[in-house]
Amino acid sequence: MTENRINYWWKYSRFRMIFSGLLFVVCGLSFGQSTSKQITARLITDNIVLDGLMDETIWQTAEVASNFQQFFPSDQVEAQYTTEVRVLYSETHLYVGIYAEKAPGDYVVSTLKRDFGALTNDNISLLFDTFSDGTTAYFFGVTPYGVLREGLVSEGGASFNNTWDIKWQAEASRFDDHFVIEVAIPFTSLKFPEGTSTWRFRPYRWNNQSNQQDSWVKVPQQQLLSSLADMGELIFEKPLGESRMPIALIPYINILADKNYGADESDTQFKTGGDAKISIGNGMNLDLTLNPDFSNVEVDDIFTNLTRFEVRLPEKRQFFIDNSDLFENFGNTFNEAKPFFSRRIGLARNAEGNLIQNDIIGGVRLSGKLNKDWRLGVLNIQTAKDEANEIASNNNMMLALQRKVGARSNIGVFWVNRQVMGDEGYITPDDNFNRVIGADYNLASEDNNWNGKFYLHKSFQPGDNTGNFSSQATVTYNPRKWRITEDLVYIDQDFTADLGFVPRTDVLKWGNGIQHIFYPENGIINTHAPRLLTIVYWRPSLDYKKTDHRYTGSWEFAFRDQATAEFSFTNNYIFLTAPFDPSRTAGATPLPGDQGYTFNQASIEFASNNTSVFTYGANATIGQFFNGNITALGAQFGFRVQPKAQFSLRLDYNGIRLPDPYADANIFFATFRSDITFSKSLFWNTLVQYSNRQENLGINSRLQWRFAPLSDLFLVYNDNYFTETFAPRFRSINLKLTYWLNI
Repeated sequence: MTENRINYWWKYSRFRMIFSGLLFVVCGLSFGQSTSKQITARLITDNIVLDGLMDETIWQTAEVASNFQQFFPSDQVEAQYTTEVRVLYSETHLYVGIYAEKAPGDYVVSTLKRDFGALTNDNISLLFDTFSDGTTAYFFGVTPYGVLREGLVSEGGASFNNTWDIKWQAEASRFDDHFVIEVAIPFTSLKFPEGTSTWRFRPYRWNNQSNQQDSWVKVPQQQLLSSLADMGELIFEKPLGESRMPIALIPYINILADKNYGADESDTQFKTGGDAKISIGNGMNLDLTLNPDFSNVEVDDIFTNLTRFEVRLPEKRQFFIDNSDLFENFGNTFNEAKPFFSRRIGLARNAEGNLIQNDIIGGVRLSGKLNKDWRLGVLNIQTAKDEANEIASNNNMMLALQRKVGARSNIGVFWVNRQVMGDEGYITPDDNFNRVIGADYNLASEDNNWNGKFYLHKSFQPGDNTGNFSSQATVTYNPRKWRITEDLVYIDQDFTADLGFVPRTDVLKWGNGIQHIFYPENGIINTHAPRLLTIVYWRPSLDYKKTDHRYTGSWEFAFRDQATAEFSFTNNYIFLTAPFDPSRTAGATPLPGDQGYTFNQASIEFASNNTSVFTYGANATIGQFFNGNITALGAQFGFRVQPKAQFSLRLDYNGIRLPDPYADANIFFATFRSDITFSKSLFWNTLVQYSNRQENLGINSRLQWRFAPLSDLFLVYNDNYFTETFAPRFRSINLKLTYWLNI
């Protein structure tokens, strides 16, 4: 394709992007929401004793939500086992009573710890869309053992965040052919419009014992079971008053001792700080943090990255979780250019260019709903100055405003600013600030068959204000038997987001995907779906030279016992603009740059039914790799001792063989994880990770005692060893106490 033709195509594509965005805005405004089922919550003055029996007479007068529809293995039949849900409420609490029939025999349950996984535990989950926007909701889940999970749902049901915690209660009783659950949720734990008399609502059930999933409102199987497009209506007999969350103070103290054996340095610290949560109006939260400590946060899993680019890891720190979608969801759908990525805060590069921890002094976040249609987010975090490592103090700020349009779509604008504080000599003018502004339109149709994103962002650096754009237009059409995606992305070579995630710039990308879903009526296969995917990248600064493509044909299988399998074949092309060593071997000769490489790979992956006591899975990739070959093998095994313990082991190997004079590599890592729950308040988690590339054996073991609601005592032990000599590398132990106090 000649330069003139590409320029013409690109100008036309930009016009098409703008036109498509406007078209879908209009479409979004034309959609209206509907609900298929309703249940009335009765106002009571009686006391409910939470014992998991539902034996108070008042429960028998409540309206019943029943006639559940099966979601898996078929969405065309009624649920095999009866589930009944009743809702009552007082001036202070929302009560939910659940009666669920089951097949005789053992329950599926893997843990007694809060925030269990739905795939390995029988449970009932409740979705409350309190602002009826079809985009965000609260979810609550309870197992037949009375174990709790709660979280925030965003992106119309596509994103779950179960790090969010509030105070609520549930009790359960178990029988051979049924179980009963009673739930009490304080209204002070929820946000909702003042005077509202209806919420969008849907209970659904994971009946893993029978390999079935059921929903009160029918959800098409090509959608997610958590989809907020398919909801019923909860009607309150009397309109609710104001949402009145109490002020929560969460102080902590932490004693930490560590030793770096490589540098022969030891340190002992005593830290104190805390968080505060303050309710602002009916929909806003003000969160404050002072000298935050994240020593009890679970460590990241190790992984092999054979690409030239950074991989995005999930945020696990509690302060950044609440309403995180309001800050984190701007930008590229496929994580190619995010203007804000909270994990950037608390990390900085020292004088040698190495990434190290940078202390956070404090921060404030105001976030939530102004009303049914508007959301507001303001985040401001101050990081500390580190003279020894030549790291300046920075103020990190983001402002986000989002407006609902149509049934479930929204438009958002934002401003991100990183500003150096101080005038130390090691601060260069180019480092003084970085700013990004932009607007996003997120499309979600009423039935969730159409989804998409259209955005345009621009960055500003000292002396660099021209160009610096990042943009995307992507649409997915997902009716019952098809999934079709078109994706167009442009990221300017000078686009910079210091607080964001931008693994590569100077790209023009065009992606196309089409998948057809088959639903066999008989046999062991529940669905199978062939897919074709094409992704092509060009470099605008190189006269729109093609630098990458990936053409993949795959076939996905979902079995009736919930096992899954996938086969795929991929043709890759990579043009290296600079020398690159894919083996990451010290001192090795890199592959020459200014050269293209075409290679083919075949892959297979299988995962067994996660509800079994013993689980297993395997994956393999074989084929070419740049100018050589690769063999990648993986296996995982799991075992449960119900309901007290679960253990897992994952093994991964990548063997790279390149012709002389380039280096070969054998990359191996192993991960062992154990989760032991002595009771609903005492937990012991251990993670052991070995990596021959990092020459490290790491152990992270955490004992947690939840001595009061949302109040914990942690004992965390970390140990790292050099694998060649098995000599200690780094060791630490810390004792941390947190206490949640409502005022």
